[in-house]
Amino acid sequence: MTYPGVFCISLDFELHWGCFERMNLQTEAELRYFQNTRELIPKKLNMFADGGIHVTWATVGMLFLQNKEEWERRKPAILPTFDNPQVSAYEWIAKYGFNGSEDPYHFAPSLVDLIMATPHQELATHTYAHYFCLEAGQTREQFRVDMEIACQLAKERGTTLKSLVFPRNQFNQDYLSVCRDLGISSVRSSPDIWYWSPATHSSFMKKFFRAGDAYIKFQPIKPVYLKDINVDQGLPLLLPSTRLYRPWMPGEPLKNKLKLRRILNEMTDAARNQAYYHLWWHPHNFGNNPKECLQELEQIIAHFHKLHKTYGFQSMHMQDISELLLSSAKTTVRA
Repeated sequence: MTYPGVFCISLDFELHWGCFERMNLQTEAELRYFQNTRELIPKKLNMFADGGIHVTWATVGMLFLQNKEEWERRKPAILPTFDNPQVSAYEWIAKYGFNGSEDPYHFAPSLVDLIMATPHQELATHTYAHYFCLEAGQTREQFRVDMEIACQLAKERGTTLKSLVFPRNQFNQDYLSVCRDLGISSVRSSPDIWYWSPATHSSFMKKFFRAGDAYIKFQPIKPVYLKDINVDQGLPLLLPSTRLYRPWMPGEPLKNKLKLRRILNEMTDAARNQAYYHLWWHPHNFGNNPKECLQELEQIIAHFHKLHKTYGFQSMHMQDISELLLSSAKTTVRA
């Protein structure tokens, strides 16, 4: 079967749960960063809806909750036993506590509902507690318990989680069968290039090449085609990311220009060759320079529309892609 070129966006929606081991929310600048993030999400959703852009929102399950009382009630009986307690959301809360009962940096049920109400947006999971799947000490069973809570919270909102993004891109092959058992049909994986594997505890050289490659073509990206994604393994489909969008930075006009040019050129190559292009970032990446980041996003969306008109480039989120591939595989088997 011939598939069109596909433009996929996935967002790691975390608020402070994605930064707790590195940021203690002790300064006004840190608080404003996440306040900006919350204010920008409705604007992004409007842009995506107006542009017909399909987006996967991989959301930390704790953001579904209303307040700290509900957080306490939902705390699993089995907590992750990380060797390093600093990577545990539960340990962080035990040490620092919440910022009021309805802490806006850790709870966002209204934003979760807004995502669900916006056309072409997929509510996916980023685990319940921003669970680090390659950290020493934690277990497969602890991961399962964490994911069960995330799935239950989504069910209570009238939806079913179908896609997963591993926090910090800590892809764990051994946990894919757990995901399958819980109904997950697609998982974001890392690009097939040496400096993205593994995505955790990376050397300085890997970090250097990952950063530099955002601006300059250190090494050609291997094109990905939907027909090459394995649908026969009996596990969630692995949908590799292509490019991390890095936010606009003040005082760095050349880097901003090179970064955006790299993304737009890669999108063009994918559209021309009917390939797959997967852009991802965190909503909080727009927290420091929201106006400029939104302007860059507008340029990306406008470029997509140009490619759609010229080459038939299609916008699909992760669930769209997995449904297309799995239904095509069933049709082929019946034929």
